[in-house]
Amino acid sequence: MIIVQIFRNEDESIERFSIQGHANFAKRGEDIVCAGVSAVTVGTVNSIEALTGIEMDTKMKNGFLSGSLPLLPKDETFSQVQLLLESMVVMLTNIAESYGKYIKIEQSK
Repeated sequence: MIIVQIFRNEDESIERFSIQGHANFAKRGEDIVCAGVSAVTVGTVNSIEALTGIEMDTKMKNGFLSGSLPLLPKDETFSQVQLLLESMVVMLTNIAESYGKYIKIEQSK
C-alpha cells in the first residue's frame, strides 16, 4: 500500500509531504496506481521549481519520495506553491477514490 502523508502548518498551508510504499496493484512496470502517484508527485515537485523558482528539499529512492518547502514569505509565490501542492492533494485524492485499497492519504498538523 502507498501511504501519503501531508503535513500542514497551523494556517492549513502545506509545509511538506512524504509518499512511501508500493501499491502492488499489478506487477512492476504495469502498476497504474504507482505510476499515477509517481507522475502526480514528481510532476508537482518539478512544476513548483519550473513555475515558481522554488526548490523543495527532496529525497527519493525506491518506493519513497519526500518534499519539504524552504521557509517562504507569505507572498504571491507562496500562494502559487500552495496552489500546486493543493492540486497534488486533489489528484492523489482522486486516485484514492478509485483505488482506495492501494493508497491511503493522511493529513496532519
